[in-house]
Amino acid sequence: MKKVKVGVVGVYRGKSMIDYCAQDERVKLTAICDIWKDGLNKVKAELNDDSIAFYDSFDEFLKTADMDAVVLANYATEHAPLAIRCLKAGKHVYSEVLPVQTMAQAVELAETVEKSGKVYAYAENYCYMAAPREMKRLYLNGDLGEFEYGEGEYFHNCEPGWADLTYGDENHWRNRMYANFYCTHSVGPLLHITGLRPVKVSGFELVHNKRMARMGAKGGLAGVEMVTLENGAVIKSVHGVGISKNSVWYSVYGSLGTAESGREAAEGSGHVSRIYTNLDRYDGECVDRLVAYNPVDSLSGRAMANGHGGSDFYCMYNFISKLLGEKDADIIDVYEALDMFFCGLLGYRSVLDGGAPAEIPDFKNPNVREKYRHDTACTDPDVAGDKLIPSYSKGNPDIPASVYKNMKEKCRIR
Repeated sequence: MKKVKVGVVGVYRGKSMIDYCAQDERVKLTAICDIWKDGLNKVKAELNDDSIAFYDSFDEFLKTADMDAVVLANYATEHAPLAIRCLKAGKHVYSEVLPVQTMAQAVELAETVEKSGKVYAYAENYCYMAAPREMKRLYLNGDLGEFEYGEGEYFHNCEPGWADLTYGDENHWRNRMYANFYCTHSVGPLLHITGLRPVKVSGFELVHNKRMARMGAKGGLAGVEMVTLENGAVIKSVHGVGISKNSVWYSVYGSLGTAESGREAAEGSGHVSRIYTNLDRYDGECVDRLVAYNPVDSLSGRAMANGHGGSDFYCMYNFISKLLGEKDADIIDVYEALDMFFCGLLGYRSVLDGGAPAEIPDFKNPNVREKYRHDTACTDPDVAGDKLIPSYSKGNPDIPASVYKNMKEKCRIR
């Protein structure tokens, strides 16, 4: 059996993908790279496998490692530059969240994927959780009818783990990100369920609260995007790291009824592993048929040993299947990945523009991209140049140096 030779960049988030490689007989893990030497050495000792090469230099990793595909599990704001280099080097790419940081990177990434002929898969794992996966099956089967409205919700109170996530670094991308930035966990599943393209977004930003100040994060506590799709349907996407309680939830309204996931607060509901449907047999019937169940498929048993409710498994499984020639493997390609991210990036521009709707460009059209080729606007001064934008629409909050000192002392990672 032909095996796909895989290299992984980033041992912290990448540990899930490293573990996956050990359980899929179609895969050979050949190389691992991270500038975090202690973490790299720890994984090396745990694996105890002389056939795997370890690198603390990405240049050496890309130049000398024997691999067909690269998993990018490095910083969210650094995925695009490494993805572009991997594609140019003839490697397939599996990119963790998020795909790019700027519109200029989006142009370069899309064009590099096209020129390379290689597979680019976006690892938006929330699309592959049990309920969204089942919603997609129902939608494609016609059971939901025409998509009319949907909601996606991803709230994660990150304060308890923020020190380990940011290392107490004031300039860490998480401390700099704006409220709408980390949007694809909420809007992504709805776009993936329907396959419809977003065409317009109005963005909203929740306030910068005491929790965010204690964390050292400079953006609003959460972002909201109201997204219009190409068929006229609307999605409400809400997400953030400064909310007091966690919640992941999705709902779909179609012309034949509704489907939604379990609520995190509903004890014993199974959360996003459980789905609730109320579907008509024909448009206009309007008869209640309430059904609740935990959807399973032929891979569910294998998947549950993996992270994020098994969704990490489905991301990698479909990526490997695609590389091995399965045309219908359920991956998220570069255009869909960018559509997901544009909802947040342009949603924040809407916030900065007083809530005015922003058009979402179709990057499948090469002519559309030209307008954005030099658009480097973001919150990272090293990338933005003269197009630097604030992390918070009312101006970056003044956070005392003592906050970051406290976070460094709490950090257990480095």
